[in-house]
Amino acid sequence: MTVPLKTVEGARGEGTADVRAIMAELGRRGRAAARTLALASRKDEALDAMGQFVRDREREILAANAEDVAESRATGATTAFLDRLTLDHKRIAAMADGIEVVRRLADPVGTVMDAWTRPNGMKIERVRVPLGVVGVIYESRPNVTADAGVLCLKAGNAVILRGGSDSFQSSRAIHAALAAGLRAAGFPEDAIQLVPTRDRAAVGLMLAGLNGAIDVIVPRGGKGLVARVQTEARVPVFAHLDGNCHVYVDKSADLDMAKRIVLNAKMRRTGVCGAAETLLIDRAAAKADLKPLVTMLLDAGCEVRGDRETQGADARVKPASEDDWATEFLDAIIAVKVVDGVDDAIAHIESHGSHHTDAIVAEDQAAADKFLREVDSAIVLHNASTQFADGGEFGFGAEIGIATGRLHARGPVGVEQLTTFKYRVLGTGQTRP
Repeated sequence: MTVPLKTVEGARGEGTADVRAIMAELGRRGRAAARTLALASRKDEALDAMGQFVRDREREILAANAEDVAESRATGATTAFLDRLTLDHKRIAAMADGIEVVRRLADPVGTVMDAWTRPNGMKIERVRVPLGVVGVIYESRPNVTADAGVLCLKAGNAVILRGGSDSFQSSRAIHAALAAGLRAAGFPEDAIQLVPTRDRAAVGLMLAGLNGAIDVIVPRGGKGLVARVQTEARVPVFAHLDGNCHVYVDKSADLDMAKRIVLNAKMRRTGVCGAAETLLIDRAAAKADLKPLVTMLLDAGCEVRGDRETQGADARVKPASEDDWATEFLDAIIAVKVVDGVDDAIAHIESHGSHHTDAIVAEDQAAADKFLREVDSAIVLHNASTQFADGGEFGFGAEIGIATGRLHARGPVGVEQLTTFKYRVLGTGQTRP
């Protein structure tokens, strides 16, 4: 049985020597576990057990989460922040269901991605292998503890999780359920480790790579966290930038469809990274569509900040600042602008977007094709809500985040994205002349 690491409750640098020792031990254990996991053949048994323990320990998880929510509410956290933090029966069931979906996915490790034979008879295979040890740094959303843990396990990786201070108790309770599942299946608990301290020094140590123990960092959080990770990381990063997501309503759009999509994209959950933050409306459709769309949002409790034309549609619209076009509000706020057709919409998204998720509502297939082809975002949608930017909705079971970079992983980071590859070369005695 793995000896548990001491929990250091400090949040602002207390016990730095202790934190360094703890983090070094996490790295050592993670590296050892990764060697075991790379060859493991019974990962699905562990996932089964982990999902069941999450369900069985719902009461403990909810009690821990209530502590986090109360603490955050006392510090004046926003409604959107509290929504991201809060767990309930439905969300815990969804967490367990996500583990089951991951269990049912094909094991990527050992998959032959491609194979060919050279003229000399030598056979070459490109084969999927685990990344090794993944470090995940995330904020507020405690379900990431389960999502990241099970995805990394399925892909044969060990993972070191550093959750946000705001979700510290929730993450510990979820991690305890995952660890119980690992024990029940005879897997090393070090396969999924949770940093047992709120001390921010732990983040810096992870970004430095824990003396070579961490192979890749995945950040999931706001601009401040991601900026720090990109600046300080000494290991590769799967960047999850802010979700400044757009919905463009083309002149050919069906208004009823546009209303459904826009309302869902903005208001289903305002605090998720796939929530729409800017609505762009084709000038050719503004006379018929602008007022109904703006009024709908306002009546739903959404603050609208608009350009001059949008302000003329409803007296409740506030003037938009230049900063609003590039802001991820993560709240019931949206920026609305009238644009000159699909080219102007694409130009606006290129100038102000974050390359995360953007959607077009249009019946004109040529306009849709142009948007899908030219918008340089990880996810582009036609006639669908931006809130589908989610690994579960893509059939991945869960995700660690939405990668907005261009190297290795892009879009939802699921099981396949958590692998790399190596080449197997099969010869019959060939030598190079």
